[in-house]
Amino acid sequence: MTDIATDDLSRNPEDIPLKPPSADNGLFAVFQRHYLLRLLVQREISARYQGSFLGLMWSYINPLTQFFIYWFVIGFLFQLHKDLPNFPIHLFSALILVHFFNETFGAGTRSIMRNKALVVKMAMPREMFPVATMLVSLYHVVPQVVVLVIACVLSGWTPDAVAVVCLVLALLIIAAIGLSGALLFSAANVFFRDFGNIVNVLTNFVRFGVPMMYPYAMVHDRFGRFADYYLLNPLADAVVLFQRAFWVPTISDAEMAELEARGDVIMPDNLLTHGFVALAFCLVLLAFSQWVFSRLENKIPERL
Repeated sequence: MTDIATDDLSRNPEDIPLKPPSADNGLFAVFQRHYLLRLLVQREISARYQGSFLGLMWSYINPLTQFFIYWFVIGFLFQLHKDLPNFPIHLFSALILVHFFNETFGAGTRSIMRNKALVVKMAMPREMFPVATMLVSLYHVVPQVVVLVIACVLSGWTPDAVAVVCLVLALLIIAAIGLSGALLFSAANVFFRDFGNIVNVLTNFVRFGVPMMYPYAMVHDRFGRFADYYLLNPLADAVVLFQRAFWVPTISDAEMAELEARGDVIMPDNLLTHGFVALAFCLVLLAFSQWVFSRLENKIPERL
């Protein structure tokens, strides 16, 4: 099975003979076939940079371009958040997670249609395609985090154990909720192509639904105790956790004392509790998405 599947991935999908669907499906089956998953991820990355002069450098250039646009418009042109220490780091740390989610959700929604020849003809769990797109998106997070770490170190970054937990928790939340959306919408997109456009619309709202272009302190100041409802959004939880991991440790004691004197609440209370609750919710959503996908899976080949 290993040699046949590996050879199939290297061939033209149109030349692959029809095969019966795999008996073992689901996310567990995907990771049991890690060799196929690795090949799909490598195939996606190679295809993305095929014929490109800069290659992997584009994974640095694209988010940095977005960062400079937002920083120039918000921080320089509008002169907003001048009193917020290290606002560029605050902005870029949120932008990394927003980009991770949008790419996972968007590319994952199109993954079944984009690989329809393989989906129809290869005996493999069809969840593998959304999972592969999530891993490709995670692969592109790495160089962005490298840039962020360099900026943080130059700004006096002093991370602690809580920061490490927040980092891991934030990435797990985004991976889980992004994959949940990819599973649901990739199956739905086979039946109605409108779902691909719906995803494009939904991702436009993500940047404004998380504390990226504005700090959490502004949310707390406007809504007070009702700010906890804002944290019902797992994406907002993940972004705040990521900012706790990178942005908060760059704030000096003097700057922190000034923020506290102004009454700014830069981080919510019980942040880790909010994070673990958000992760639990995302895992439940992932299980539900897997269940829906499995119910639609047998109808996918005939619709393709």
